[in-house]
Amino acid sequence: MRPIKFGLFLPTGDFVQARDAAVWADQHGFYSVSINDHFFSPFGSGQMPQLECFSTLSAIAAVTKNVRLTPTVTAMSFRPPPMLAKITSTLDQISNGRLILGLGAGWQRSEYDAHGYPYPSNVERLDQLSDGIKLIKAMWTQDEPTYRGRFFSIEKAYNHPRPVQKPHPPIMIGGSGKKLLQIAGAEAQIANLIPPIINGKDFVQDPAAAVKFDNAEIKRRIEMLRGFTRAAGRDPASVEISGIVVLSIAREKSVADAAVKATAAGMGFPGDDAARKSPVLLMGAPDQVRRELRSRIEEFGMTYFIVFPTTPESRDLLVSDIMPEFI
Repeated sequence: MRPIKFGLFLPTGDFVQARDAAVWADQHGFYSVSINDHFFSPFGSGQMPQLECFSTLSAIAAVTKNVRLTPTVTAMSFRPPPMLAKITSTLDQISNGRLILGLGAGWQRSEYDAHGYPYPSNVERLDQLSDGIKLIKAMWTQDEPTYRGRFFSIEKAYNHPRPVQKPHPPIMIGGSGKKLLQIAGAEAQIANLIPPIINGKDFVQDPAAAVKFDNAEIKRRIEMLRGFTRAAGRDPASVEISGIVVLSIAREKSVADAAVKATAAGMGFPGDDAARKSPVLLMGAPDQVRRELRSRIEEFGMTYFIVFPTTPESRDLLVSDIMPEFI
């Protein structure tokens, strides 16, 4: 079993808040800090503040020492892959080898349209993701990086300095659609499993997707991933299973139970227990959260939890009452 890891999802609209949260996480045993890669916040309207991902992580790299820097996740569409290879090589240098490159196919069409980015079909965006990963790996590892793909090509695209991490920084692919899992099985070191995006909304915007993404469904998709990993000639154990969870912990059980009940009703879960066990939620009093984490580790083989705390109490209780048992 891999070591259990906890990542903290940072505030995305205010740099001082993001920096301070990252420094706090660095001092309190977190494995990583994350920020999403969007132009428009997925948590509100296009006018809601949203920091640029790599500028923010580069600044955070300079004021932290231990936490890994994990964009969750970068849309391959937003930057030409050779530029992304250079940006991420530089970030790995700035952080002395602390980058985990989270990647995805992109999904929020409003920001594509507003910024003049083409928005190809789901299949084509996924094919571009696969193509781009191969090019980035070439620039990360080759002395004279050359790659000719369907969408992207380079010819002796020298990339110095290359990343600190050898053979290259870990790649984390986010999502759980069939084609995406196939790419993860062939290319990734980490699979961050969230409900598949099929209608242009992630699970925060589409609670019905979270309700459908129950234990049976995530286990089915983990088995798909393992099958694709074997088909790519890799050991299924070489891809770590990760997840993003909305974290709500309260010391008082009555307060914790009330939060679960409100969440279950608001998102449309069939009952409180279904909400407690949802792979995208982690809710309850400390003993309930510890029990649920142990279950996910044993049942899914999940070892890397990126948490989005709903309250300061949730964040603090994770550190004081949960993490010591697991790390």
